[in-house]
Amino acid sequence: MEILQLLVEFFSQYGYIAVFGVLILCGFGLPIPEDITLVSGGIISALGNTNQHIMFLVGMLGVLMGDTFVFSSGRIFGERILSNKFVARIMTPKRYKQVQDKFVKYDKWVIFMARFMPGLRMPVYLSAGISQKVGLLRFIVTDFLAAIISVPIWIYLGYYGAHNFELLLDWVRHGQMAILFIIFLVLSVITLIYFIKKKRNSEIIEE
Repeated sequence: MEILQLLVEFFSQYGYIAVFGVLILCGFGLPIPEDITLVSGGIISALGNTNQHIMFLVGMLGVLMGDTFVFSSGRIFGERILSNKFVARIMTPKRYKQVQDKFVKYDKWVIFMARFMPGLRMPVYLSAGISQKVGLLRFIVTDFLAAIISVPIWIYLGYYGAHNFELLLDWVRHGQMAILFIIFLVLSVITLIYFIKKKRNSEIIEE
């Protein structure tokens, strides 16, 4: 509640540029939840300080640029960046190894799912750059596909729930799980359709 209130007051004073700047810093591990930042952007739009649709575009740009900066830092500096004191606090050797193992197992889907897992975004994106296994364009496209799901949800959630902070915070707390559940259902349906089509095609060929 306190963080949300502080962000709303700060964003109300400085508008789009403040939201954009905080989102960039969130990408680098600023200890402010990115989701709360986006919700706050939606709230100040509901209060008449900004336009909600422009705020959505600002949110998308801030999220993508922040993520891309982190990815590019890992790609440019490689494992040397892990010796940086700030980075070392977030990316411990154990966490780095765990993330690398996930990349080996799940490939680009790790980048996609990290968008919905607070606390893992920065380590995953930095590791993706360090590993050199994911190209810049592929990273941006994958990150965009994830952001186009999460960003509008948080922005418009803040916009439509602006006048009831308690209820809004409750929605935010359960929002991540709801989004993950929806994504799981969608991916399950897509996978099921894929295997059904594959089975039908194989039956046609056999005939």
